[in-house]
Amino acid sequence: MPSPKAKTPGRSGGSPVFGSSNGRYDFMSLTKPLNRSPPPHLLQRQGSDPTTARLRASESPTRRRGSSSSTGSASGQGLSEEDGIRLNPSFVRVALSSLLAIDLWLSKRLGVCACEDSSWGSVRPLMKLIEISGHGIPWLAGTAYCLYKSDSAAGQEVMLNLLMGLLLDLVLVTIVKAVVRRRRPAHNRMDMFATFSVDRYSFPSGHATRAAMCGRFLLAHLVLAAPLRVLVLLWAGLVGLSRVMLGRHNVTDVMFGFWMGYCQYNLVEMLWLSPQTLQGLLGQLV
Repeated sequence: MPSPKAKTPGRSGGSPVFGSSNGRYDFMSLTKPLNRSPPPHLLQRQGSDPTTARLRASESPTRRRGSSSSTGSASGQGLSEEDGIRLNPSFVRVALSSLLAIDLWLSKRLGVCACEDSSWGSVRPLMKLIEISGHGIPWLAGTAYCLYKSDSAAGQEVMLNLLMGLLLDLVLVTIVKAVVRRRRPAHNRMDMFATFSVDRYSFPSGHATRAAMCGRFLLAHLVLAAPLRVLVLLWAGLVGLSRVMLGRHNVTDVMFGFWMGYCQYNLVEMLWLSPQTLQGLLGQLV
């Protein structure tokens, strides 16, 4: 009985596609990988053509898979960032825009004494009198006069620190106004008492800062009677209200001015000067 190997001598060299050396077609084992390489003459032709080699390399399954995944991830990342920007607008920007709109609307509604023909135009002279009571020049002149006329060391100490607080208020308000540069309301009339170049700006209200700082100073060091303390609080509130009713400031200018003046008093207390300390400083300078 003949051997099976003798009947299939070209088994090892055959393939499912190409015939063996003896002209017979063989089938390879299922456990062996298929040899799908092209014929030698095609490989030689492709190797000699660099353009074809580059095209084949770019069209390889690995490169296609990598490029598609990278493109997909990049596009997905771009879409996610774009969707995040579209769906999550800046909360701070929206809040500030809404606050500004409410501030302008409310300030215009409350500016009832902006001119003589306004709804409360008859109260304008009284509001201007309150405006002058919170101006810096009367306060500086009055404090300097009281410091000069004071006979007691305690009185001189109080007036000296009040003068220092007024000067500090002028410096800080000027700096903030020069930095922010917010224009005054459109319905304002520039007929204020003793204005300077920086007074064309609105934020913050210098009258409000001065009223808050001087009000706290008076309540802490000078005014002890309860009725007078109520009058000091009422005066400070009327000064801030007059700024809005006269159209000089917006509501936020006055509110920030009150907060700024409140903090300025804390700074004055931290930098409190006694007559002995002032004499020592003057002695070092001289």
